Amino acid sequence: MKKLILSTVIAGALAFGANAQEQEFDKFSLEVGGGFNKPMAPLAPSFLSPTLNLGHVELGARYMFNEKFGVKLDYGFGSMKEAGDEEANTGSFDTKYYRLNLQAVTNLGRIMNFESFTRSVGLLGHFGAGIGNVKPQENLYSDFTDDVYNFIVGITPQLKLGKSIALVGDISTIINGRQTVTWDGSKAIGPNDPGFFGANSVWWTGSIGLQFYLGKNEEHADWYIAADKYATKEELATQINGIKDMLKDSDGDGVPDYLDKEPNTPAGARVNSAGTTLDSDGDGTPDHMDKCPFIPGPASTNGCPVEEVKEEVDFFRKAINDGYVNVYYAFDSSKPLGYSASAASYVSNFLKKNPGVKVEIKGYADELGPEDYNMKLSERRAKAVYDIIVSSGVDASRLSYKGYGEDTSVDKASADARQLARRASFEVK
Repeated sequence: MKKLILSTVIAGALAFGANAQEQEFDKFSLEVGGGFNKPMAPLAPSFLSPTLNLGHVELGARYMFNEKFGVKLDYGFGSMKEAGDEEANTGSFDTKYYRLNLQAVTNLGRIMNFESFTRSVGLLGHFGAGIGNVKPQENLYSDFTDDVYNFIVGITPQLKLGKSIALVGDISTIINGRQTVTWDGSKAIGPNDPGFFGANSVWWTGSIGLQFYLGKNEEHADWYIAADKYATKEELATQINGIKDMLKDSDGDGVPDYLDKEPNTPAGARVNSAGTTLDSDGDGTPDHMDKCPFIPGPASTNGCPVEEVKEEVDFFRKAINDGYVNVYYAFDSSKPLGYSASAASYVSNFLKKNPGVKVEIKGYADELGPEDYNMKLSERRAKAVYDIIVSSGVDASRLSYKGYGEDTSVDKASADARQLARRASFEVK
């Protein structure tokens, strides 16, 4: 019986695989594994369940309808044993079993977007129902064969070893229905002998094994990601032309037109990440025309105060500590954007005029990507500004830099807000 079922499973899988139509990914796989089993109930009072009994084997064939859902037919068999202990007054038993199940399969790794952090680890979930057989080899019912139905549920972690193979583990819980005798074979379950009732037998298996993928495609459905599909030359050309159009910068301020909210700024004007002309001190004179961009003053004096500024450092400290002076970066880059690089020059000039002042450079990143990667990226951004100011002639002992990781104060769902988070700021010490 066992050989017939196994042969049917393997032959069916191979036949389906041979007739499968061309797909973007392979859909069939064969699976083999072995490991432990453990009966939980029912057991007679004088019998104990083995902690971990090595004696379970399972074979299966699986078909995936798409990257997330599929079905599998699998066959499991083995033997549950307990040697017994005379001193503890516990008995021994040896019970053989098999099960045949049709199950639904869910690719939990794809549903939970494992591809965002790994392409080699996966997770499958499965549940279904089937038939089985329990046959005690010892004790009162050693000559009795118990035919049952069952329900099964489990999870299967995966580790991709190559295009056609993966290492897997599996933990499954099975509930037998209409089981007549205890796992130890010493006692009938029902009020009659040998009566039965309901779904009353619980056991589980834990195994490790291999999955073999069938087909000629580059990936099986377990690992296929639609975004990885290669584009045609025509599609690439269309996309590239679209990107070129998006990156046009009509006014030459370093902000592409599709992001520029002020697409006609004068040449040389300092702008923010939205392409809007900056007026850092809020005096009505834009920075590119303001001879004192961080000290408010009337337009008649080109933005500088009429009276002599006695404590220039205080105005500068307020300007940078309030976030008016920043160097900005493109996504995943530590190279300052052209329109904001002049902020480093302002800091350099101030330090040269005020030899008793020190400045800390603070790097930040947006919330896209892993946290530890963003921490390192923010430090590289701060270091890039540090190098620029040192190369301008400022003594390195007057500067320090540090990466502060992700700026969580902005709305990470907004592209404009994320751009403001990708920056290096300054703090006067």
